[in-house]
Amino acid sequence: MIIRARTVVTMDGTPIENGAVGVSGDRIVDVGKFDEIKARDASEIVDLGEQALLPGLINAHCHLDYTCLRAKIPPQNTFADWIRAINTEKAKLSAKDYVASINEGFVEVKRFGTTTIANLTGLPEFVQQIRAPIRTWWFAELIDVRTPERASELVDLATESLGSARPEPVLSEVKGGAPWGLAPHALFTASKDLFRRCEEVARRKNILLTTHLAESREEMEMFREASGPLYEFLREIGRDVSDCGDQTPLGHFLGILRDSSTSLGSARNDKKASTDGHKWIIAHLNELADRDFELLEKSNIKLHIVHSPRSHDYFRHSRFSFERLRGLGFNVCLGTDSLASNESLSLFAEMRAFQKEFPSVSPEEILQMTTKNPARALRQENALGRIHPGFRADLIAVPSSQGGDPFGEVVAFDGEIDWIMVG
Repeated sequence: MIIRARTVVTMDGTPIENGAVGVSGDRIVDVGKFDEIKARDASEIVDLGEQALLPGLINAHCHLDYTCLRAKIPPQNTFADWIRAINTEKAKLSAKDYVASINEGFVEVKRFGTTTIANLTGLPEFVQQIRAPIRTWWFAELIDVRTPERASELVDLATESLGSARPEPVLSEVKGGAPWGLAPHALFTASKDLFRRCEEVARRKNILLTTHLAESREEMEMFREASGPLYEFLREIGRDVSDCGDQTPLGHFLGILRDSSTSLGSARNDKKASTDGHKWIIAHLNELADRDFELLEKSNIKLHIVHSPRSHDYFRHSRFSFERLRGLGFNVCLGTDSLASNESLSLFAEMRAFQKEFPSVSPEEILQMTTKNPARALRQENALGRIHPGFRADLIAVPSSQGGDPFGEVVAFDGEIDWIMVG
């Protein structure tokens, strides 16, 4: 099959005018000018007309469990109040409601051009009941704040559920590790034992890890000052707060990486912790002190970071330190977070919000945050995120005008996708 479009945005160089992509099976086999590819290939031609053809978008952080909570929770006075509010809404939901919510979410993300998603779920035992229509990395979200003695049990159950789930056909030949991982929720809801146990499983099974880190000012206040609404809320529900009052959330997290390396008997713990950072996808990282940047520079740890601009605005977090994190070599991606704090699951809307927040960043770099960068975070940089021979045929199309800036038009796109191919 030959797919022709006004412009092919490969994310692998200059966009190709009057371009085309050759597809065989679920793979891209040729990319170039339409006339040249047509001369090499006599396959069926699908002409998309005045469209820009680009790689399918990759959502690096989402909670499809909460699709049913759209518009249910207005912005709260404190982050702790929001946690109380979402817990109240979750208490009304059955397992059947959650499964329906996830399926509804899949329909929406695909409608907005997402072909791969990193999805956190609190119900890993139900993943086998869900037929994902796009490439999905499932992360079991784990919380033991009320029962820290169950840390190992929770990890083992999630590992068994996701590790035994039959992958969808679009993931049957995935390389770079299994298409699932573990997600200790956050430092304030997951014990150090839970984080360490997840680290152990990740090393043994070659899986990815993700967590929410340094998300709110209240989290910073909790760990650095042992005070604030989040600190008081968690103390009231019985969390051991003896780890609060000494350092920042990031400082705690880097300490867990070092401790995990030490427990495995690493002779070069700093280097081992630096390497281990590559398997962590960190959501948010909004609240950072100058000391945190000094720690990052000294540790040489490189993390994958996911920024969710519209959820960020909903919570009124501090300004995201994009320039400093990028300057340190971090791989920054975009994600939608959940509809408990967002209006839609559109990555195009996230790109527009990011552009408004950081107008000096080029549209090409913004588009990389939903294509090449998250592919790298999922260890799929040689299969997804670009239009390149040998890569998966995950493609979408958006309207394109003659003489326009293809990257700018993609980032500015405000609508639903008319044409999509997943494998």
